[in-house]
Amino acid sequence: MPAYQKGDLIKVEFPDEATGVSEWMWVRVDYCDIEKQLMFGTLDSIPLDATGNRLKIGTELAISIEKIREHKKLFDFDGHVLNPSHES
Repeated sequence: MPAYQKGDLIKVEFPDEATGVSEWMWVRVDYCDIEKQLMFGTLDSIPLDATGNRLKIGTELAISIEKIREHKKLFDFDGHVLNPSHES
């Protein structure tokens, strides 16, 4: 399993069970509970449709590690910090 650190970004699928449409969004890691296989963080993407207005940027989430599809370190994007206003 990758070493997740505070500030890392993970890409997670958010399915809409009613429509069957999924939306992939980035979540900024706060901490990881390996024993419970959960990642805690805040939504770092602006939801489009699939979440039915249940989520907004900055929403705090607990996500099963098995749902993580991509993992990026803070500086993986051309050496630039993504959304620096969300850093803590």
